[in-house]
Amino acid sequence: MSEYKFPTETVELPSKGLIYPSDSPLRSGKVEMKYMTAKEEDILTNQAFIEQGVVLDKLLKALTLDKFDIKTLFPGDKNALMVASRVLGYGKEYSFTMNNTDYNIDLSVLENKTFDESLITSDGTFKFILPSSENEVEFKLLTDLDEEKITQEIKGLQKINKNSSSDVTTRLKHQIVSINGSSEKNDVREFVDTILLASDSRALRIYIKDISPDVNLSTTVETNGKEEEIDIPINLNFFWPDL
Repeated sequence: MSEYKFPTETVELPSKGLIYPSDSPLRSGKVEMKYMTAKEEDILTNQAFIEQGVVLDKLLKALTLDKFDIKTLFPGDKNALMVASRVLGYGKEYSFTMNNTDYNIDLSVLENKTFDESLITSDGTFKFILPSSENEVEFKLLTDLDEEKITQEIKGLQKINKNSSSDVTTRLKHQIVSINGSSEKNDVREFVDTILLASDSRALRIYIKDISPDVNLSTTVETNGKEEEIDIPINLNFFWPDL
């Protein structure tokens, strides 16, 4: 049997590739993806992958033709690839139930959020002046690889003290690159642990969410004659329209 060439589509990344290293294939801001086949459906039903929480990463790896580590994707770009995977696999119509209400969404109308590339520094980071203390914070966006390191550190701290709770501070220590121009890790840790005000911490988290590139997964629907905005859920069921 002659080799069959799968049709492909090019997906535009919300980040435009601008926050990836210059030598990364993702720097182009585009990813070529093939249409899903029955073989990829085997990935979606693999119980070991599901239990390990890696099924979606395995799926994306199988569908992307460019060679890169899925864990190095920024969350918004990963969302874009998952939406594209769903459309290339089962079409643009997505039906789901939320709060006892049935919804039907056209995934092809989803657009990338506006991403202000002028905010990016030459190092691929971002800066923010904390509103209360007026300290300048330089930070990076986190990938799945970063999230794994954060999770491991939090688990390690809990082994030392099972009653400890350091989710917010541990994340900030990994995300903040410099304080007032100082990139010394000890300075960053001391700032987060002893100086950072709660109001500034919250303002920073909100700013990071606002400027992060992503697909706009919010859509307006009509329910009982009233319009409401909902967030489209992306989970394993997202890829199984018949369930």
